[in-house]
Amino acid sequence: MKALVTGARGFIGTNLGVALERAGVEVARVDVGSTPGEWADGARGADAVFHLAGVNRPGDPSEFEAGNLGPLHALFAALDEAAAEGAAANLPAIVLSSSVQAAEDNPYGRSKLAAELALEAYARRTGAPAVIYRLPGVFGKWCRPDYNSVVATFCHRVARGLPIAISDPARILRLVHVDDVIAGFAKHLETRPQGVTRAAAEPVFEISLGDLAASIRAFRDSRTTLEAADASDPLTRRLLGTYASYIPPEDLAYPLEQRIDARGTLAELLKSARFGQIFVSRTKPGVTRGNHYHDVKVEKFCVLEGEAAIRFRSVTGSAVTEHRIAGTDLKVVDIPPGMTHSIENVGGGDLVVLFWASEILDRDRPDTHACEVIRE
Repeated sequence: MKALVTGARGFIGTNLGVALERAGVEVARVDVGSTPGEWADGARGADAVFHLAGVNRPGDPSEFEAGNLGPLHALFAALDEAAAEGAAANLPAIVLSSSVQAAEDNPYGRSKLAAELALEAYARRTGAPAVIYRLPGVFGKWCRPDYNSVVATFCHRVARGLPIAISDPARILRLVHVDDVIAGFAKHLETRPQGVTRAAAEPVFEISLGDLAASIRAFRDSRTTLEAADASDPLTRRLLGTYASYIPPEDLAYPLEQRIDARGTLAELLKSARFGQIFVSRTKPGVTRGNHYHDVKVEKFCVLEGEAAIRFRSVTGSAVTEHRIAGTDLKVVDIPPGMTHSIENVGGGDLVVLFWASEILDRDRPDTHACEVIRE
């Protein structure tokens, strides 16, 4: 299939073009500076047109109308030329990216409404199917900061340690993620609407400006607090991915705080009240860790490198159970409450183990009680 994307170098256009090509769609791209011939070439044989070209921050408000209607008329001319040449059996479906501002009486909103009306008139005249999306604030990777997306601006600046301005912390934002927009758009490649229809990108999220800033700062701070974001929340998950896309490549790696003693090293990776705590240890040959039990806490051990002897004994019994685990085994060992346990490095090199605990360590109430597995 073939799709024409106008405004292809913009935020939504870039994401859309990549997604369509990944799905095997031939993508023709036009943008500011493209010639009428390039518009016509893109329209020839297109199954769908995604019209994203327009302006939202011109130097002068009087430029809104020309900036948002001019590209649309260029598209109509290209489609008419392709149709006159018989380059398509059917006119392509035209998907228009409009804005919720089209319902507002301001220069930008009036220009977006005028574009909607122009498309409706063209569709009535030609019979071309058309779909109009009134989008709220769109966010996601590859959006330009310090332009028209507060999410992009906050993510870019927080990731670089720069200050952000919050005009009204209580102001509610309505947001949709760019990949959810694209998922809606892509349906129109194979499902041709009848006449002019309106569609909505979903889900739409609401968040206050203050809470947005707090969330993005928490993503940054998680490198030191190790507090994991709540990825079960759809908005948090999307914001986290967006923030990560703005971290400078040279800053993607960061060190962990290591606790070093005669046994080796230990470092926490992530923790959360929802899923507990993840940490990793490196233990020297011949060294034993543990020899303690828990009343409530559950743990899981996974040997990543080396060879370990993991031993258990019920604190009320005498029988000792031993599991020999090597890093090549990729086995998980459950550590239940009431079982004193130890892990000994019985290999010739360092033993590297990944641990999970069902709760974050509370140093005032650690639920860790010393008890030798093997009694003398």
